[in-house]
Amino acid sequence: MRLWSIHPKYLDRIGLIALWRESLLAKKVLLGETKGHTYHPQPIRFKGAEDPLLAINTYLYFIHQEAQEREYNFNSDKLGKVDINLKLNVTSGQIDYEFKHLLKKLESRDLSKFRKIKLLKPESHPLFSIVLGKVADWEKL
Repeated sequence: MRLWSIHPKYLDRIGLIALWRESLLAKKVLLGETKGHTYHPQPIRFKGAEDPLLAINTYLYFIHQEAQEREYNFNSDKLGKVDINLKLNVTSGQIDYEFKHLLKKLESRDLSKFRKIKLLKPESHPLFSIVLGKVADWEKL
């Protein structure tokens, strides 16, 4: 499971579809509707939010928005209540780590996308505000 902190616009088709599915799984984890992945480190940041369900729904909303811009048909019925002004923090180190991780993936599976984004300064997913810091403790390096 990879719940990207970087903006979904950087993901290729495979990555965006996987992110949607994995985020829906994370939502089920937060709702206690699955026994699998309950100790996975990726949902930790949502568990720590004041309202974890609102946070994951908002995260999903922005993925859905990116999918719509690409004319993908992600089911909006999967979204719950959102707050587009909600912000969670993510560290600059986490953003840098994830962007490098994505570039490695894209270099082998979508060279065109890799070339388009490799020199960009990555933006965070709209749910997150970037704060100075190292890679998150929950990240598996």
